This record gives sequence, C-alpha cells and structure tokens, in this order.
Amino acid sequence: MLTHNLIIPLLTVSIGVLVHGDVEFVHHNNTMLASVLQKVHNRCPDISRLYTLSETSVSGVPLYVLEFSDVPGKHQLMEPEMKYIGNMHGNEVLGRELLLHLANYLCNAYLAGDKEIIKLIHNTRIHILPSMNPDGWQTATDNGGDDYLIGRNNANDVDLNRDFPDLDRLVFSGARDNNHLMKNAKLDYTLQPETEAVIKMIMDSPFVVSANLHGGDLVANYPYDESNGNSETGYSSSPDDATFRSLALTYAGNHPRMSNVNTPGCESNENQFAKQGGITNGAAWYSVPGGMQDFNYLGSNDFEITIELGCEKYPPTESLKQEWEDNKKSLIEFIWTAHMGIKGVIRNSATGVGIHGAVIHVRNVTRTGKYTRRDQDIDHDVTSARGGDYWRLIPPGEYQIIVQAKGFEPQAKLVSVSEPSHETAPILDFELQPLAEETELQPLGEDTGVPAEEDFYQDLQTQQNIEDMMYYNNYADKMEEFNPNPDYYSTI
Repeated sequence: MLTHNLIIPLLTVSIGVLVHGDVEFVHHNNTMLASVLQKVHNRCPDISRLYTLSETSVSGVPLYVLEFSDVPGKHQLMEPEMKYIGNMHGNEVLGRELLLHLANYLCNAYLAGDKEIIKLIHNTRIHILPSMNPDGWQTATDNGGDDYLIGRNNANDVDLNRDFPDLDRLVFSGARDNNHLMKNAKLDYTLQPETEAVIKMIMDSPFVVSANLHGGDLVANYPYDESNGNSETGYSSSPDDATFRSLALTYAGNHPRMSNVNTPGCESNENQFAKQGGITNGAAWYSVPGGMQDFNYLGSNDFEITIELGCEKYPPTESLKQEWEDNKKSLIEFIWTAHMGIKGVIRNSATGVGIHGAVIHVRNVTRTGKYTRRDQDIDHDVTSARGGDYWRLIPPGEYQIIVQAKGFEPQAKLVSVSEPSHETAPILDFELQPLAEETELQPLGEDTGVPAEEDFYQDLQTQQNIEDMMYYNNYADKMEEFNPNPDYYSTI
C-alpha cells in the first residue's frame, strides 16, 4: 500500500486552559484535530496508526482515523474490530471532542501500565474517526455554533445521516436475504464523498460493533432507525433487538445522567428516555431513512448504535471537562462489547484452511422451564472474514449455531453464552467437511436466505455510474478491490 507521510504541525498548549493529559478542553478546529491525533500517535507509535479515509470532505479536508491495536495496521485472526464515528452532523460537536480525549486516554493509560486498557488494546482493534463532517463543523463554528440547523449538513447541504443506501426498505419489502444487502441496493443519486468514504471503510473491515456520536438529546438509540410503514414513529424491531438493547444499555447504564430518572429531559422536566433506561428504539422516536446505523447492520456484520450525547449540540467550552468525565466509562465499556457473544474460526476439515464467506445462523434455544426451551431463529446471519474467523454478538442464553458454506456439509453446535465481562468471547470453532459434489446452500430458517458466492460483492451503481468502484466485502470469497488504485486508504 502506498503511503502519504504527512507532517502535521504540533500545537502548543495555551496557559490557563483545562488540559486532559496532552489535550486541551477546548473546541479543536480541523487543523488542531489533526495535530492532536498526530501527537497521540507519536506518543504511542507501537499501538496506533493514523490514516485517512479514501475520500476527503467536499471542501478537501481529510477524514482522519486513529487506530489502536497491539499490531496496528493489520487484522489479527479472531480479534474483533470496532469503530467510533463522531461529528456526522457538523453542528453536533461533543462527540468530536470526546473521541479526541478517548484517543489521548487510551494512549496515556497504556503507557502508564493500566492493565485493563492494555488488555483491551491487545485484544481489540479500535478505529476512531472524530469528525465525519469537518466542513459542517466549520460552518457551524463560523456562525457562532448556536443554531440548531446551521452546519448540520455537509458543504453540499446534504444530511449525511440520510445519504446511505436505504437497506431498510429492502427488508420491509420482503427481501429474501437478511444480511449484506448492498448487493441489492439500487441508487438513483450520487453519494456524498464523506458517505462514500465511510461505506468503503465499513465494507473493507470486519467490524463487529460501532457507535455513531450525535447531539441534541441524551439517549442511546438502537435499530431499526426507520419505521416499517407509513407512520413517522413506531417501534421497529430488528431480529437482534435483544442484543441491540443490551448494547444501548451498556452505554446508557455507565453514564451518570443518561439513565438517571432525575435528569430533566431536553424539552420538559420529565425524562421519558431515562424511564426506559436511557435507551430508545430509533423508529419509536422518529424515522430515519438512509441512516448510517441501519446501513451498518444490514450491509455488513457490524452492529451499530447511535449515541445522543446531550441537549446542547455545541456545548460551551467550560462544560467539556465534565462531559468527558461523564462519558469516559461508557466509551470504554462499549468497546468491551466487541467481545460479547461468541467467536471462532471456520475451517476446511481436509486442509485446515479458513473458509471465507461462510454463513453463521443462530437459533435461540434458551430454557424457558424445566422441560421447555425456546425455538426461535434469529433471522440475521453473519459471515466469516478472510481468514475464516467470525464473531456473533448475542446476549446470555443457550443457542444452536448453524454454519454453512458453499461446497461443504453444514454443521451445527450448541453453546451457552454467559454474561459479558472484561474477557474475550468464548471460542466456538467449526471444521466443515467438503462435499463430494458441490451443491447449492439451503435456507437456514424461515425466510432466511443464504447468499450465493457471487452476491457477496457487487458494483455500486450511482447516477454517475462509478464503474471502477467495486465494493469489496471482507467476507467475500474473492478478493476484489474497491478501486484499481490500491492507495484508497492513506497511512500517515
């Protein structure tokens, strides 16, 4: 991979400004943001990598990502990957600042010998994108940062959280498959460059869990974000509703105010979200077509939630230190959810080689009584990554895990999942026996389709017919590239 070695100027700390480690509690402009990330990487070069996404913002600002791992720049077999994305709406700025402080904290705690942080970084690949919409941030800041809408959209005046392919509509229209639905997406518009860059990031990395940081209320929001029907609101549950509720509760429950019923609501003294544990189903609040949260779930293996960090979209500088203290534990605990459920490697029993693109289906068989069990298919499958490794986030219970791959005998195993802790997920490996004659995969559950090999990747057609942009999914059997130019990611 070609690299761009950039020298980002390191800014000095102002006297009289609150500082966390080496990062000030101020609103960092786009140049300062890059400088902070460079400084953190320079202090922790052995466990971090600073890179930019394939596209810049409309105005040409790079989209910087800081990765933490004990082997930065490389996926390790069975090590889950997670991501945080902030500042998708340019005038919702707190997430941007929290992610800068999170990066600084991870580096400093690691260097200080914090055993929990060392363990977390050695067992998780963490990607932090503080600002998806730097142009919107600039517009909001230039206009005083006190308007509810100015700066929300990107420089083309597009809401990035309505710009992703609307995969929910495919599900609600009765799509045969329940996962990796990009192959069925038909776009009649041009993706914004920020959206395009994040889609490539999502499809190129085997993310397990992620969170998108917003502002305007105080609640952890989970899929589906889009309502099923004509109503603008109404609970729209995904097949993994229990898992998503658990993820949302992890963030909300570790925040001192989000789940506290004594915390006033943003529009009244009564806080309905806090009464629900600080969480809400997205569509039950309001419907979001074309959102990033649901795209992650329906387009890849990634389980994403949206965190609304507070009533003020552009909070005053003097509140930033307390906001960091309030969110620090939630941010760390949420990273640990990447180890929730089970993981393993699916191999060819004859050769020991990992199988790409194997389909992992889950059936809930948890006991409901002394002689009774549930028998419920979770109609959302995940697929194995390049090395045959997989991760499946599921809440505590008893499950039948069924694995299929084209050209192999299917295999099923039972597993009991315990309450998550600061440990890596239990390992459940599979060795599939090759078939004498290759046969088509069979559906694994009611209305649960198994994608054909050629369906794991597909050209993304847009109004401009981007002919050379092939969306390669890490879980595919064939290693197609997004772009003939191998340097669609730039390391700095």
